Formats: sequence, C-alpha cells, structure tokens
Amino acid sequence: MRYVFENEAYCLNLIDTPGHVDFSYEVSRSLAACEGALLVVDASQGVEAQTLANVYLAMENNLEIIVVLNKIDLPGAEPDRVSQEIEELLGLDCTDVIHCSAKEGIGINEILDAIVKKVPPPPETAEKPLRALIFDSYYDSYRGVIVYFRVIDGTIRKGDRVQFMASGKDYYADEIGVLSPKQLQVDELYAGEVGYLSASIRSVADARVGDTITQYGKKAANSLPGYKEATPMVFCGLFPVDADQFPELRDALEKLQLNDAALKFEPETSSAMGFGFRCGFLGLLHMEIVQERLEREYNLNLITTAPSVVYRVNCLNGDSVECSNPSALPDPGKRKSLEEPYVKIELLTPKEYIGSLMELTQDRRGEFKEMKYVTENRASIIYELPLAEMVGDFFDQLKSRSKGYASMEYSFVGYRESELVKLDILINGERVDPLATIVHKDKAYAVGRALTQKLKELIPRQMFKVPIQASIGAKVIASEALSAIRKDVLAKCYGGDITRKKKLLKKQAEGKKRMKAIGKVDVPQEAFMAVLKLEKQVL
Repeated sequence: MRYVFENEAYCLNLIDTPGHVDFSYEVSRSLAACEGALLVVDASQGVEAQTLANVYLAMENNLEIIVVLNKIDLPGAEPDRVSQEIEELLGLDCTDVIHCSAKEGIGINEILDAIVKKVPPPPETAEKPLRALIFDSYYDSYRGVIVYFRVIDGTIRKGDRVQFMASGKDYYADEIGVLSPKQLQVDELYAGEVGYLSASIRSVADARVGDTITQYGKKAANSLPGYKEATPMVFCGLFPVDADQFPELRDALEKLQLNDAALKFEPETSSAMGFGFRCGFLGLLHMEIVQERLEREYNLNLITTAPSVVYRVNCLNGDSVECSNPSALPDPGKRKSLEEPYVKIELLTPKEYIGSLMELTQDRRGEFKEMKYVTENRASIIYELPLAEMVGDFFDQLKSRSKGYASMEYSFVGYRESELVKLDILINGERVDPLATIVHKDKAYAVGRALTQKLKELIPRQMFKVPIQASIGAKVIASEALSAIRKDVLAKCYGGDITRKKKLLKKQAEGKKRMKAIGKVDVPQEAFMAVLKLEKQVL
C-alpha cells in the first residue's frame, strides 16, 4: 500500500491475522514478520480474552502497538470506559487513542498517519545472505502453492534457486511479486519487503508457516527462530452417512489438506459406521471449519463422533504410547498409568457471573489458580483443566451462563497423570467398540448410566431379553435391560389344568433362552447418532 505523508511517499504492508486461539502459532509468525501492530478494540464490547493473548504475543515480539477504538458510531459505544479498560488491563497509554468507524469512514487517515509516525522502518540488511520468513501459504490449482513471506535479510530475485530450511526442499522462484491488493509481478524484493512467491510447489507441507527461505547456493548460517510443526490437539472420527461416499470423502480431505498442512487424517473402520477417517485438528474451531467445508463445498453428509484428545499411556515395559482412539487403548494389565493433556484457561467476565462460571469449571475438574479484578466490574479467572473436559460443550455453557458476555482464552501446559478409565458398552454381552470412551473414574458411573438409559430407548425390542451394560474392564457399573417381546402362548387355554399352562410357559422360556444364545442385536444407525450426541453433552 502506497501512502503519502507530509509530501513523502511511504510503502506500508498490512498483515491481517486470525484472532482465535487455535491459530495462535500462525498469529505469532505474522507478528514476527512485523514492526508494529494495530490493536483494534470494539468500543461497545471492550477487551476480550483473545485480545489479551494477542497483545501479549505482540509485546513479546517488541512491536510498536497503536490503539484504535472501532465502531464508535454505534449507539452503545463507550469509548471512555473502554480506553480506561485498556489502560488498566494492558498497561498501554491511551492518551492519543484513535477513534474510528470503518462504516462511516471516521479516523482512517489518522490511523495511517499514526502508522507512519510511530512504527519504525525495517533495518537495512540487504547485504546479508537471504533469510525470509513464511507467514502464510495457500494452494492454487494452476500454479501450486503460493507462499507469502517477509524478507528479513538479503534480497530475492526472480529465477533464484531457493531452499526452505526446515523441510530441506529447494525450488526455482518462477515468479515473485507484491500484493497491492492483487498480485503484481516484480523482479526483486529486498530486506523489509513483503511479497509472494510461486515455484511450482506441490504441497503446503513443503512450505510451512514459520519456515525460513534462503538461497540454495549461499545458505544463511541459521534459520529464523520460532518454527514449530503443527501438532493436532483434538481428534474425531468422520464417517459418510452413505457408505458409497467414502471415496468422495477421501478426495475432499486430500483437497483440504493441500490448503491446510495442520489437518491430519488416517482411514478408520467401525463395525457400526463402516469406513471413515480419524482426523486430527488444532482445536475445536478448526474442527468445525473443516466439517462445515466438507458438508458445504463437497456436498457430503457426515456423521462425526464425539471429539477426543490424545492420551499418553505409560506401559509396564517402560514404553510410552500416544492414543487418540479409545478402542486402541492397551489392556489394563499392560498399562502403568494414563496421562491427559491439560490447558491453562483464562476467563474474562463481568463480576455478576463469577459464581456460575467458577461452578462450571469446578464441575469440569478445573484447578483454581488465581482471580483478579482487572477493572471494578470485570474479573479475570485463571484455571487449569483437562483439555478433554473442554472439547465438549464447555464454550456453549460459558456463553449461556454469562449471557454471552464472558470470553475465554486457553494455552496447552503439558500432560498430567489422571485416574482415567476406559468405559465399554456391552449389548447382549458383546462389546460395541464405536461407543467406547475414556472418562475420569469419578464421572464413569454418571456417563455409563446416561448411555445405557439412552440406548434402552433407542434399540428396538427383540424376541429375547437384551441386557445393555456399561463396564470398566470386567466390572459392570451400570445396566439396563430391554424386555423381550412375548407372544401370548396361553391365549388358546380356556381354563384347564395349571400344569398345561406351566408346560406351555416352560417351552416358551426354553425357546427364548436358545434364541438369546444365538441371537444378534443390530444397533440402528439412529441409536449411534443419538448416543454420539449424548456423549458430546455428558463427557
């Protein structure tokens, strides 16, 4: 973007980042590519939890922060209160805060002037060996992967042979250019400039966010700091409702993976749902986005299992195994302990909802860490709680208990040992793998009770009695029974001796017993769907 300030031309580059916690790594790489940041706060809503997290990331990168209050034209806007909140919460000086409204066009020039005045220019390092930071990439179906990067040191020219330091792959830069906002080809980019690169790269995994681009011939001595591989935190099974759609689901996931290197998937079969995939995501929002895109863009009807997290199993022989699928958990005799991922969660809430939010987090096995009043009406509550407790409906509960006013932010803190058990569901004495879950020992009875009661309503009655049980190992902790459909064998007896009736009833009982031994119970698809919904609620 070209901008003239006091008769001098300036070149500004603006990077917009996702604000959600699932993508905090991408945000940190975008911030590392910048010299300054605009903190845009809604003048009616005030500071939210993710605003805090991203401001701290910007401060860690030593960026110049310019505070902007947006939507000041709204009738509910309170710029003075929000300015005071920013000063108290973040410690940023709000004496020259900029009031703006994108809708009304207020304050736009003031923002651009402030950027030129306050944000320092990039250091001159064009003579050094080339180092450029990748902060984004996307897949173009004609040109392959297009990489967005910021040149930190050196210069890059069209036709150069470049290497990505983390993946070790090298390519010829067929086309380089700048975005203004459409792509404009240029011959060279030097230190401080932001541009794009097209080099017939086949997969986004070869040009990951945070990787360093250098020249193939004269490599830089070391890569730029901060690169991390994306690790999935939340897993769920995706199955097509119509089994014929399995190849289409695989193609759709492969196409999505071209654009999204963080998405992981592997084939999975299930006795109830048929063929599908076990997919790994960065977090809950990432999972929802992928599911929506599969359904909207590829017209697939999907069944999704309850989201689960990656557990770490310490075996008796000293091995440590990571397990994301309850049915793949080693036998109790082989495992020494189970560890689950914990997250540190910060809730920002108006003071009147503190009680109900603390109750919510305590119910989810949260450990209270600290609480502080950030302003006289708003508090910040910090808890550490298992990620498994958060992947269900925690966010929905948080919003409904606080009438939408509370916001949350979480970060992964590590694995901790917990008393976890595998809860199996048995129908007529047979284990049903797709319904198995890993739960905390204290919640096992409640979850088992809820699942067996729900299944009793959903499974059609058989000609024989069907026991539905929830068990931990061999110990049954909850049980329900579907009574048999009985034919009235005494209908033809008008009076007569009691022994005649007893004989007929005994014959019927023997038939039922024989049928129970050889009979099979088919669990209908609707029952699985309903139980999966229930698992999402009770876990």
